[in-house]
Amino acid sequence: MTFVPKTTMTRYSTFRSLCLLTMVIAVALAARPVASDDPPKPADDKTILAALDTKYQAAVKANDVAMMDRILADDFILVTGSGKTYSKQDLLNESRSRTFVYEHQEDTEKIVRTWGDTAIVTAKLWEKGTNSGKAFDYAVWFSDVYIRTPQGWRYVFGQSSLPLPEVP
Repeated sequence: MTFVPKTTMTRYSTFRSLCLLTMVIAVALAARPVASDDPPKPADDKTILAALDTKYQAAVKANDVAMMDRILADDFILVTGSGKTYSKQDLLNESRSRTFVYEHQEDTEKIVRTWGDTAIVTAKLWEKGTNSGKAFDYAVWFSDVYIRTPQGWRYVFGQSSLPLPEVP
């Protein structure tokens, strides 16, 4: 049997412990999900936002309060071409009451622009239906502002034009 001094045994034990600790850390780091350091691509954001805005218009058409509530930011505000303003709560209450019944609530000529965590969706919206039983049928231009939050994109501000003149 070979005699090993106590200090050599202590150094060997410390070295072995450090190797084991290094291996455990390496395995833990390799097993964790890798978060991408790459920022979201603007093209991806534009696709997501176009779909989200379409989903919002469909929710308005269907008076889907739950979907509208998920998309609208709590401090949302809408300014119409006549200068009237609506809060998130105003729109949700209006939808709950089913004052508006939509036959059409579709947009065209949609353009999505992004600047980091802010985006603007601009489009022409055709609205047709009834408001408290009174028929309406017109188009407006709108710009919707979205911001990226930890919960995803939220619609924070909207502005619409006055109804556009009918095109013969």
